[in-house]
Amino acid sequence: MILASASPRRRDLLAQIGIVPDAIHPTDIDESRRKDESPRALAERLAVEKAEACPEAGYVLAADTVVALGQRNLEKAADEAEAEQFLRQLSGRAHQCITGVAVKAPDGRLASRTVLARVKMKRLTDQDIAAYIASGEWKGKAGGYGIQGMAGAFITHISGSYTTIVGLPLYETKALLEGLGWRKP
Repeated sequence: MILASASPRRRDLLAQIGIVPDAIHPTDIDESRRKDESPRALAERLAVEKAEACPEAGYVLAADTVVALGQRNLEKAADEAEAEQFLRQLSGRAHQCITGVAVKAPDGRLASRTVLARVKMKRLTDQDIAAYIASGEWKGKAGGYGIQGMAGAFITHISGSYTTIVGLPLYETKALLEGLGWRKP
């Protein structure tokens, strides 16, 4: 099984269910949102395109996580200022974490699924935001935060799968793999 992602969080999540990828092969695709594309459609399209772009033979697993505030997509923050802006927008509000998962089988068949979780963040103080930005945990994370770190203390409510928020819904991922014939060695 090939993981088409550089995310250490996705590797860690797979390890929780006893799956160790045979190879890590991140793919490079255009992740730009298309005009009028919903966050849900974006997450699934990117996961599918990443799986299809992987040249490796075998089962290829790809995923993409989108943080959405309404129809607005909060991508990975480019810098501290953008991470702060995202946190201020999420402060005291509910948002969605949407993870698209795609699996390409060795015979070329493809299966995908999009999983949504709703997350409510407490109202953040200036001190909360400053400390989180200074920690650097926001780097490389959709929406400018990672629930599995310090930002976990900001979350007041979750509806849906925690692993979806971290970046790989485990139940659905395993079902997709097994549905295409993958078996754990």
